[in-house]
Amino acid sequence: MTTFPDEVLTRTTKGEIEVRSLIDRGRYVRYSTCMRRRASPMEGGKMKLVLFSESGKTEEYFVIPTKSRRDLLIPAAKKGTRKIWDGTKAVDV
Repeated sequence: MTTFPDEVLTRTTKGEIEVRSLIDRGRYVRYSTCMRRRASPMEGGKMKLVLFSESGKTEEYFVIPTKSRRDLLIPAAKKGTRKIWDGTKAVDV
């Protein structure tokens, strides 16, 4: 049996010991869409989350707030490269 450092172990609500295991690491970009005439976010706070792994894989999700104050994460189609507004200029995602 493999031994793990105590720092990576966690206990479930049932009392079982689990290991936190790395799946991927990288960077992310979060952005929302705004009406062109005003800078306030549209659609009740919905935003897009784009994850970039160190291996080059990209995943995209819509993050949608719910009435229960928990966010719903829905996989989105990959859009490829695009630019977003950072408040002063267009920047690469």
